[in-house]
Amino acid sequence: MEDRLTQLQDAVDQLANQFIACFYYIERHHDFETFGPNDKVPDKKAEQPDEVETLAAEEFQAGQIELARDLITKEQQIEYLISSLPGLDNSERDQEQSIRDLEEELKVAEAQRLEAVKEKEEVLLRLDQVLRGIRRY
Repeated sequence: MEDRLTQLQDAVDQLANQFIACFYYIERHHDFETFGPNDKVPDKKAEQPDEVETLAAEEFQAGQIELARDLITKEQQIEYLISSLPGLDNSERDQEQSIRDLEEELKVAEAQRLEAVKEKEEVLLRLDQVLRGIRRY
Protein backbone atom coordinates (compact mmCIF):
# COMPACT_ATOMS: atom_id res chain seq x y z
CA MET A 1 0.00 0.00 0.00
CA GLU A 2 1.22 3.47 -0.79
CA ASP A 3 2.21 5.85 1.94
CA ARG A 4 -0.05 8.81 2.75
CA LEU A 5 2.15 11.39 1.03
CA THR A 6 2.14 9.42 -2.21
CA GLN A 7 -1.63 9.02 -1.99
CA LEU A 8 -1.96 12.75 -1.36
CA GLN A 9 0.24 13.62 -4.34
CA ASP A 10 -1.76 11.26 -6.56
CA ALA A 11 -5.03 12.81 -5.37
CA VAL A 12 -3.76 16.34 -6.06
CA ASP A 13 -2.64 15.26 -9.54
CA GLN A 14 -6.07 13.72 -10.15
CA LEU A 15 -7.74 16.94 -8.97
CA ALA A 16 -5.65 18.96 -11.42
CA ASN A 17 -6.68 16.58 -14.20
CA GLN A 18 -10.32 16.97 -13.17
CA PHE A 19 -9.99 20.77 -13.35
CA ILE A 20 -8.61 20.46 -16.87
CA ALA A 21 -11.46 18.10 -17.82
CA CYS A 22 -13.98 20.62 -16.45
CA PHE A 23 -12.47 23.46 -18.49
CA TYR A 24 -12.45 21.26 -21.58
CA TYR A 25 -16.10 20.27 -21.05
CA ILE A 26 -17.21 23.88 -20.65
CA GLU A 27 -15.13 25.06 -23.61
CA ARG A 28 -16.30 22.19 -25.83
CA HIS A 29 -20.03 22.20 -24.98
CA HIS A 30 -20.92 25.79 -24.11
CA ASP A 31 -23.75 27.68 -25.73
CA PHE A 32 -23.08 30.90 -27.59
CA GLU A 33 -24.17 33.89 -25.54
CA THR A 34 -23.37 37.56 -25.62
CA PHE A 35 -21.63 39.26 -22.76
CA GLY A 36 -21.64 42.78 -24.09
CA PRO A 37 -23.56 44.96 -26.57
CA ASN A 38 -20.91 44.53 -29.29
CA ASP A 39 -20.84 40.70 -29.15
CA LYS A 40 -22.30 38.76 -32.07
CA VAL A 41 -23.63 35.21 -31.93
CA PRO A 42 -23.78 33.17 -35.13
CA ASP A 43 -27.33 32.25 -36.10
CA LYS A 44 -26.52 28.95 -37.73
CA LYS A 45 -24.79 25.96 -36.25
CA ALA A 46 -22.90 25.70 -39.54
CA GLU A 47 -21.08 28.91 -38.66
CA GLN A 48 -19.92 27.69 -35.25
CA PRO A 49 -16.38 26.36 -35.00
CA ASP A 50 -15.90 22.60 -35.30
CA GLU A 51 -14.39 22.39 -31.83
CA VAL A 52 -17.64 23.47 -30.15
CA GLU A 53 -20.52 21.00 -29.86
CA THR A 54 -23.29 22.97 -28.18
CA LEU A 55 -25.41 20.91 -25.78
CA ALA A 56 -28.95 21.57 -24.64
CA ALA A 57 -29.05 23.83 -21.59
CA GLU A 58 -30.35 21.09 -19.27
CA GLU A 59 -27.79 18.57 -20.48
CA PHE A 60 -24.95 21.10 -20.18
CA GLN A 61 -26.01 22.06 -16.67
CA ALA A 62 -26.33 18.39 -15.63
CA GLY A 63 -22.80 17.80 -16.86
CA GLN A 64 -21.54 20.80 -14.91
CA ILE A 65 -23.24 19.54 -11.74
CA GLU A 66 -21.70 16.10 -12.15
CA LEU A 67 -18.24 17.57 -12.69
CA ALA A 68 -18.69 19.84 -9.65
CA ARG A 69 -19.66 16.85 -7.49
CA ASP A 70 -16.59 14.97 -8.69
CA LEU A 71 -14.39 17.95 -7.78
CA ILE A 72 -15.97 18.17 -4.32
CA THR A 73 -15.51 14.44 -3.74
CA LYS A 74 -11.85 14.61 -4.73
CA GLU A 75 -11.33 17.68 -2.55
CA GLN A 76 -12.85 15.85 0.42
CA GLN A 77 -10.57 12.88 -0.24
CA ILE A 78 -7.59 15.25 -0.20
CA GLU A 79 -8.77 16.81 3.08
CA TYR A 80 -9.09 13.33 4.61
CA LEU A 81 -5.58 12.39 3.49
CA ILE A 82 -4.19 15.64 4.90
CA SER A 83 -5.96 15.09 8.23
CA SER A 84 -4.50 11.58 8.46
CA LEU A 85 -0.93 12.79 8.09
CA PRO A 86 1.09 12.44 11.27
CA GLY A 87 1.95 15.51 13.22
CA LEU A 88 -0.99 17.74 12.45
CA ASP A 89 -2.67 17.10 15.79
CA ASN A 90 0.54 16.43 17.71
CA SER A 91 2.91 18.92 19.22
CA GLU A 92 6.65 18.62 18.72
CA ARG A 93 6.95 17.21 22.25
CA ASP A 94 4.34 14.53 21.48
CA GLN A 95 6.18 13.57 18.31
CA GLU A 96 9.49 13.35 20.15
CA GLN A 97 7.88 11.15 22.82
CA SER A 98 6.43 8.94 20.11
CA ILE A 99 9.89 8.58 18.56
CA ARG A 100 11.40 7.67 21.94
CA ASP A 101 8.67 5.06 22.49
CA LEU A 102 9.33 3.59 19.06
CA GLU A 103 13.08 3.49 19.80
CA GLU A 104 12.38 1.56 23.00
CA GLU A 105 10.16 -0.88 21.10
CA LEU A 106 12.94 -1.27 18.54
CA LYS A 107 15.47 -2.05 21.29
CA VAL A 108 13.16 -4.71 22.75
CA ALA A 109 12.57 -6.21 19.31
CA GLU A 110 16.32 -6.23 18.60
CA ALA A 111 17.00 -7.99 21.91
CA GLN A 112 14.36 -10.59 21.02
CA ARG A 113 15.92 -11.03 17.59
CA LEU A 114 19.40 -11.52 19.07
CA GLU A 115 18.00 -14.05 21.54
CA ALA A 116 16.31 -15.92 18.69
CA VAL A 117 19.55 -15.93 16.67
CA LYS A 118 21.46 -17.27 19.69
CA GLU A 119 18.82 -19.98 20.20
CA LYS A 120 18.97 -20.88 16.50
CA GLU A 121 22.76 -21.26 16.67
CA GLU A 122 22.46 -23.50 19.74
CA VAL A 123 19.85 -25.67 18.02
CA LEU A 124 22.01 -25.92 14.90
CA LEU A 125 25.00 -26.90 17.02
CA ARG A 126 23.00 -29.65 18.77
CA LEU A 127 21.62 -30.86 15.44
CA ASP A 128 25.14 -30.99 14.01
CA GLN A 129 26.29 -33.03 17.01
CA VAL A 130 23.35 -35.43 16.61
CA LEU A 131 24.05 -35.83 12.91
CA ARG A 132 27.75 -36.47 13.54
CA GLY A 133 26.81 -39.01 16.20
CA ILE A 134 24.77 -41.10 13.80
CA ARG A 135 26.77 -43.90 12.25
CA ARG A 136 26.24 -45.13 8.76
CA TYR A 137 25.51 -48.78 8.36
